[in-house]
Formats: sequence, structure tokens, C-alpha cells
Amino acid sequence: MFLALTDFGITNQAVLKKKLDIQCWNPRDFTLDKHRSVDDRPYGGGPGMLMKPEPLARCLDELKRATTGPVIYLSPQGEPLDQSMVRDFSKLPEMTLLCGRYEGVDERVIQTRVDLEVSIGDYVLAGGELGAMVIIEAVTRLIPGVLGNDLSAQQDSFSGQLLDCSHYTMPEVFESLPVPPVLLSGDHERIRRWRLAESITRTRSRRPDLLVDSKLSNEQINLLKSLESGMNVESKDE
Repeated sequence: MFLALTDFGITNQAVLKKKLDIQCWNPRDFTLDKHRSVDDRPYGGGPGMLMKPEPLARCLDELKRATTGPVIYLSPQGEPLDQSMVRDFSKLPEMTLLCGRYEGVDERVIQTRVDLEVSIGDYVLAGGELGAMVIIEAVTRLIPGVLGNDLSAQQDSFSGQLLDCSHYTMPEVFESLPVPPVLLSGDHERIRRWRLAESITRTRSRRPDLLVDSKLSNEQINLLKSLESGMNVESKDE
């Protein structure tokens, strides 16, 4: 599954540049029975299977001897993943992502060997692998030198508590829809303000929760007030 990261896209480039190293550890390699069992029925009954504690504990203990950094368990009960958390992860030299399967993992493993539980959203997947891939790609984008232009990561949605603005490329007119004239003006200050106003407008419309208790700059606050009053903000003084 993780070949999708190591062999393709931005993460592949990061691996080739030796800015990212992904190692996969299989809990089956730490079983002691001939069937290499990693799951069993949960105590108390109920549907599904549960990851057994012994193989996971042996695997994580071996990892602890070989690596540093926190053990992060991909779990629906975890803290919601956001860009701020991704930034914190990007500053770590290493981290271990524990991917559950079936009904999850034995609680005793979580209590004794997991530092943080993280959720990528309020929905259920078959396992934690896709969630781990989401974290890895999000973190990789913030590693200096991975993207062709580091400003790309700085201007992405959520990087500054706002959604990204709309973007346009050639042709100038597509299906009778033109590129906004301000983007053709060559006036970089007008373009910057237009993009910032677009970001605020989109955030207010689509994710108003991001504006609650957010630390907006004075310029962003003034633009937001101008938008709420219906004023043109492209050339308004700060």
C-alpha cells in the first residue's frame, strides 16, 4: 500500500532527495505462533476482530530501540488532524504511525505504548494505513526543499487559518468565463489584496468556524469588515 507514497508524487521526490525515509514494519513478523496471528475475538463478545497486544507490543518495543519520536495511533477517537498539528509533526526528526485494523487494537497497547491518537475525520475506514499516508504526505509538503517552491506550502489552505483563494491559468477565457481582470493588471499589490480578500470570502462562506477565535492580522480584520460592509477591497489602503 505504501508504494503509493514511495513511488509516486511529491513523496517520491522527497524520498529520492533523501529528505524523507519511510519504513514499514509488519506486526506478523513479531508473532510466535505458526499461523502468524495478529488478531482475535474481543472479550465480551461483539462483531469483528481485534489486533492482539503481544505482536504489536513486540513490534513497537523493537521500534523504540531503533527510532526516536512519538508513537501516533490512527484512531477515530483521536484528536482531529489539522494543519497546525501537521506543522508540529514536520518538526520531528522521526515518528511512528501505528495503523489499526478490524475493530482497532487492544487498549493495553494504547495505554502503554502510544503517545498520541489522531483522527483524519469523522468516518470509518477499514484500517489506519490511508490515514497514515495522509499524515505523511501533509508533513512531507512542509519539509524545506521538497516542493519546487516553498511558498506553495505557505499559501495553501489552512496554512494561515484561511482557505486558499481561487486560481486561474491559460486560456484567458474558458467557456465564456474570463479570468478576473485584476489578475491581468500586473499590479502585484492589487493582486495580493484580491487574493487575500478571496481567501477571507471563501473562508467566511465555506468554513466560518475557522474565523472563530482565529488570530487574524490587522489587515485581514479590516478586509473582513470591508467585505461585510460591501466595500471594494482591491485597492483599499491598509
